[in-house]
Amino acid sequence: MEILNKIKSLFSKGEQDTSTQLPKEEQASFELSVDGILVGILSCGNGLWKFHYAEEFKAVSDEYNLITGFSDLDKEYVSETLWPFFRIRIPGLGQPRIRETLEKEKIPADNEVALLKRFGMVSISNPYKLRLA
Repeated sequence: MEILNKIKSLFSKGEQDTSTQLPKEEQASFELSVDGILVGILSCGNGLWKFHYAEEFKAVSDEYNLITGFSDLDKEYVSETLWPFFRIRIPGLGQPRIRETLEKEKIPADNEVALLKRFGMVSISNPYKLRLA
């Protein structure tokens, strides 16, 4: 059982990952898309994350489910913390291969923007693609 717990901890997004944050000086913009349709824009600046749906997606939104946590097509969402929908794109930082990549590419393990830029394009948990705008 101890070995199983050790293996699980290597791949978890547990306590060690809660230290990631959005540095106040970071500014970035990401485009979220699905099936070649621009769904929305995730941006950050001044220590805040923002998300809003794109007009392109609003025009076809009846053909898709809205993103969990973003139920209003016309609202600009603002948060000091990265929403779980986007956060799951950052792999567990306890994984040896992830730690190796961070070290090799000199990516700060506590910078959510840098982690999203490096690891956030695709997720096994949903079909959406995220790319730096």
